[in-house]
Amino acid sequence: MSTVDIEFLQGWVGSTETRDDVIALAPTLALSASLDYLSPIARLGDSLPPCWHWLYFQDAVAASNLAADGHARRGGFMPPVPLSRRMWAGSRLRFLSAVNIGQEAHRISTIASITHKTGRSGELVFVTLKHQMFQQEKLVIEEEQDLVYRDYDARQSYSAVKLASAEPQWSREICPDSVLLFRYSALTFNSHRIHFDLHYAMQVEGYPSLVVHAPLTATLLLDLLRRELPDSTVKEFKFRAIKPLLEGASMLLQGRRDDQEVKLWILDDSGALAMEAIAILLVPAASS
Repeated sequence: MSTVDIEFLQGWVGSTETRDDVIALAPTLALSASLDYLSPIARLGDSLPPCWHWLYFQDAVAASNLAADGHARRGGFMPPVPLSRRMWAGSRLRFLSAVNIGQEAHRISTIASITHKTGRSGELVFVTLKHQMFQQEKLVIEEEQDLVYRDYDARQSYSAVKLASAEPQWSREICPDSVLLFRYSALTFNSHRIHFDLHYAMQVEGYPSLVVHAPLTATLLLDLLRRELPDSTVKEFKFRAIKPLLEGASMLLQGRRDDQEVKLWILDDSGALAMEAIAILLVPAASS
C-alpha cells in the first residue's frame, strides 16, 4: 500500500521562497582551485561561469533542523515527501544575461510540480522547482530543477546499460576523490551525507562508495566545454543524471559540437552512460 498521499503533497505546488545573496569572489576562487586551475578563471567584475550560481543562495539550516541524511527537515518550503532518499535528477537552464561577480542578486523559487510514480524500483516522487535569478532587477537565469525521492530499501536497477549516442570530439578522464567531494560540499553548504560520510553512504543508503554530486558532475561537463571552446558563451544547458558516479572510480568526460549545439556526457568506469547533457551556444551577431 502506498505511503505517499500525493493530493496532500500537491498542496505545496505554487509555494514560493525568496533569497538574497552577493555573488562574492571567494567561492569562485575556491571552485577554480577545486577544478585544478592554477589561477582563477573568473575575477571580480567578470561574468560568473555557467552553473557556478549553484555556489550561492545556500540554505543555512540550523543543525537541530537537519534530518538524518543531512538535508533540512521537510515540511517548510519543500514538501514532506515520506520517501527517504533524495537525488538531484537534472535541470534545464537558460542564461539570459551575464551574472556579474561582486554584485547583489535575488532568487525566487517556486514548487512547479509534484508527481508520483511506481516502478520496478518502488515508489518515486518527482518534485520540480523553478528558480529565477535577478541582478539589478534584471532576470539573468531561469532554471527548472528536478528532484526525485525514493525509499532506502528501493532497489536501483541499472541492468539496461546505456551507451553514448555520439562519437566524441573531446575526452577527459578524471577520478573524483573524497577531497574534491568535500570541497564541493563545503562550497555549496551541502550536508547530504552520501557525499562525505562513507559509513552512511554504504550502510544506510546502500551505495558502494561516496556519491559524486549531480551539480558537480554537470559543472565538470561545462568545464570540459570551456577547456575546449574557451571563447564560447552558453545560452542554454540541460542535463539528466542516469546513474550515480562514485568517489575513487574513474569517469570519462566527453563531448562533441554540431554548430550551436554541444552534446556532453559522462561514462563511468564500466563504460556506461552516467550523465548526458546538451549546451546551446550563443552565436555572435554577424558584423555589418
